[in-house]
Amino acid sequence: MHRVLLLVSALFCLPAQGFELQPFSASYTADFKQVPVSGSAERSLVQQQDNTWKLRFKASMLVASLTEDSTFRVTNNSLQPLTYQYRRSGLGKSKEIEHDFDWSSRQVLGSERGKPLRVPLNRGLLDKSTYQIALQYDVADGKTSMSYQVLDGDDVETYDFRVLGEEAVRTRAGVVDALKVERVRDPTKSRRKTTMWFAKDWNYLLVRLHQVETDGKEYQIMLKSGEVNGRTVKGR
Repeated sequence: MHRVLLLVSALFCLPAQGFELQPFSASYTADFKQVPVSGSAERSLVQQQDNTWKLRFKASMLVASLTEDSTFRVTNNSLQPLTYQYRRSGLGKSKEIEHDFDWSSRQVLGSERGKPLRVPLNRGLLDKSTYQIALQYDVADGKTSMSYQVLDGDDVETYDFRVLGEEAVRTRAGVVDALKVERVRDPTKSRRKTTMWFAKDWNYLLVRLHQVETDGKEYQIMLKSGEVNGRTVKGR
C-alpha cells in the first residue's frame, strides 16, 4: 500500500511553450477496490518568498499516512531540486528519507531510515516528487515519450512514460478533458501498471491516477476539488 501512496505522491530543460509554472492545490478521494473504507489525498505547489517552489503531497487511508515535501528552483529555464523529505507511518514499519541536493559539491547528502546517504549529483537528476512537475511540462509540450533519471532511495532509476491519447474524465469538479499517460515498465521485471490523467485546460493538473499492483489489487485517486493559480477547477 505504501508504494501506492508514494505515487500520488537536477537540471531539466523546460519546454518553451505550452506550460507555465503556476501554484495549485488539489484534494482527491482515494479508493482500494479490496477495502470498503475510502481515504483522501492532497497535493499542492506554492511559490516561497525566496522564489523557490515547494511541492507537497499528503495521503491517508485507514491507519496509514504519508507525507512528501520537495523544494526546487527554476534556474536558466530548468528545474533544480533542492530538498526532498518523505515520511510514512502505519503500514507496519515507519520510514523517513531526507535528501539535500548540494549543487556546489555535486552530491546528494541525506539519510534513509537513520542511515547516512551520499550519492553523486549528476546533471538531469530529479527527486521522486519533482519529476512529476517535469512530466507535466513535457505532456503540455506535446511530447509522447518521456524518460527521467530519478533518485529512488540511494539508487538512480530511469522512469519512462508514454502518452496514450486524450480522454474525458468525470470528477466531482465536473468532466475535464485530459491526456492519458502510462508508466512504461519492463513486463519481465514488474507487472505493476500505473496510469495518470492530466487536465488540459487546468495547466495539466493531475486529476486521476489508477494503479494495478503485481498481485492484482487496484487503487485509484480521483480529483474532488482543485485550484490552479487562484482559479477553481470546474469541468463541463
